Amino acid sequence: METLTQSQRATLEAALRELAAELEASLAQSRDAAQPVDLEDPIGRVSRMDAMQQQSMARASRHRATARLERVQAALRRMKAGEYGDCLRCDEPIGFGRLATAPEAATCVRCQSEIEASRSAG
Repeated sequence: METLTQSQRATLEAALRELAAELEASLAQSRDAAQPVDLEDPIGRVSRMDAMQQQSMARASRHRATARLERVQAALRRMKAGEYGDCLRCDEPIGFGRLATAPEAATCVRCQSEIEASRSAG
């Protein structure tokens, strides 16, 4: 695998910054939806259950967005340190195609597959 060119790094840095802004906006927008459902609200049982389900889904979505934002911020720190684009596990270059798809990726496809295989086996 080849190391990233300056042009590819610039493209990926812009993608990371844009993704970070989108995730931050999404988190700010969904803050109210994840608030606890007030059990004292005079709504019907089905409506309350629906509200609780919506709240649960909003919390799960916020959790995923927060985790991805943390990975994006870590990728930006690696970029600033000159360490972006190399697999944190095997130290080999991560392909531009993988990074274009998931710019926050910290591992190459091979290492990520090994990680996922060990998780499912354990």
